[in-house]
Amino acid sequence: MANKIDRKIVLEREYVVPLRREFIKVQRYRRAKKALKALKEFMVQHMQVRDRDTRKIKVDVYLNNEIKFMGNRKPLHKVKVKAIKYDDGIVEVKLVNLPKHIEFEIARNAKKAVEIAKNSKDADKKEEKVEATAETKTEEEKSEAKIEEKDKEQESKIAEQQIDKAKAKESKHATGTKRDTEIKRKVLNR
Repeated sequence: MANKIDRKIVLEREYVVPLRREFIKVQRYRRAKKALKALKEFMVQHMQVRDRDTRKIKVDVYLNNEIKFMGNRKPLHKVKVKAIKYDDGIVEVKLVNLPKHIEFEIARNAKKAVEIAKNSKDADKKEEKVEATAETKTEEEKSEAKIEEKDKEQESKIAEQQIDKAKAKESKHATGTKRDTEIKRKVLNR
């Protein structure tokens, strides 16, 4: 199988796939599974897959979860999908209108991936700087190091301020002292 980068798009279409007609024929506990099979069979027929091989149909995770959202007994009756056929014969099927919470999750995962890549680049840069300091430091590297030290100091000051604010907030909302409770008890005893 070729890499995703090497593949070229041959055919791209959108469909509203009727699932109820097929899954209503089986027992209730098998309906979601049958709905997915019906989706694959529909795609095989309409995307002109060679030898009617349903293994060449790749259903997106979010589409699968959306079909099974109400459980195995109550799958979606119809679903709007986007099908993309590549030159190697593989067909990817994706949900067209993603719900808001799924879009948010995808964006969050993409942001995390970018941060991880950025952190790995920063780690590589730090290793390079350590090697550079071992050899000789130029004036630019020295000035960069000073700037980084200042940034670290500012970050530590900000962290200390946040800790102080948290402590002040806790003390503000703390219950009365031991002396206050003793006075209250004396009053109650009278």
